[in-house]
Amino acid sequence: MLNCGEINHMKVLITGAAGFIGSHTAERLKNMGHEVIGVDNFCDYYSVELKQLNAKSLADKGITVIKMDLRNEAEYDQLGYDFDYIFHFAAQPGISTSSTFEDYFSNNIIGTKYLIDFALACNGLKLFVNIGTSSIYGLEATFPEDRAPKPASYYGVTKLAAEQLVLQKSRELQMKACSLRLYSVVGPRERPEKMYTKLIACGFNDEAFPLFEGSADHLRSFTYVGDIVDGVVSVLGNEAVVDGEIFNLGTEVEHTTQEGIETVEKILGKTIAITVVQKRPGDQLRTKANIDKARKLLNYIPTTTLYEGIKHQVDWYKANFL
Repeated sequence: MLNCGEINHMKVLITGAAGFIGSHTAERLKNMGHEVIGVDNFCDYYSVELKQLNAKSLADKGITVIKMDLRNEAEYDQLGYDFDYIFHFAAQPGISTSSTFEDYFSNNIIGTKYLIDFALACNGLKLFVNIGTSSIYGLEATFPEDRAPKPASYYGVTKLAAEQLVLQKSRELQMKACSLRLYSVVGPRERPEKMYTKLIACGFNDEAFPLFEGSADHLRSFTYVGDIVDGVVSVLGNEAVVDGEIFNLGTEVEHTTQEGIETVEKILGKTIAITVVQKRPGDQLRTKANIDKARKLLNYIPTTTLYEGIKHQVDWYKANFL
């Protein structure tokens, strides 16, 4: 785990706390001795039962998760206005043909705007941490943070807009803020429609895995969620360094989708049947995290191998779904 700046007990708000990365971050911050309050709208974009499972795991560790919708201004008063840090994970995620532009717009832009308004009303807020995505870069995500974004999906476009709404307040000196662009996160609690959870489920249930046409050769920075959380929490106590900045977080090691499939097969000890399905518009061809900036300023060094990360994910799946 990375060394954060010197910080004492803090009160932290995490949005999207019942989700994949948000729940892991909540646990880490709690283990570091901070008071953690989570919010989540428990929408049915994917299994509400999985989110409830995550929320129960957090509750068992003393972390409260409040059901609320960031797009409803009237619900914010229940939170109080005494947070030291806000980590904003909540979003309409991924590239999905079942999600409309309005879904992405309302969740990723309107929800973020209302959360910013709340943050500005907090007394003594030290830092607002926006969680961005490599999808902001576009079809190729191999660049440093100063490269002009070229998002190729509603998801990427609205996440870029959300990021800029947050950083605008830093530029106006209204609050300290930064944005972290995450790369292809994998591990326990990964969403069920994502590659590895679906692969693992297909392997255990003897079902065919739906592989998007042409994607076997796509390159990804598959990054273990624990390594991502290392980078996320490294901003604590480093407000002077990160204010107004964007950081890529992910591994520099690339793997093809085919290598990912073979890794799961090796761990399960069986071959997984493949069914080729129509490609997704806006799907990235290559992601390779350029983490020079995070390495230099935050001492960010991801170390978990793909095999190790997926082994943890398989163990989690077996413990919860078999």
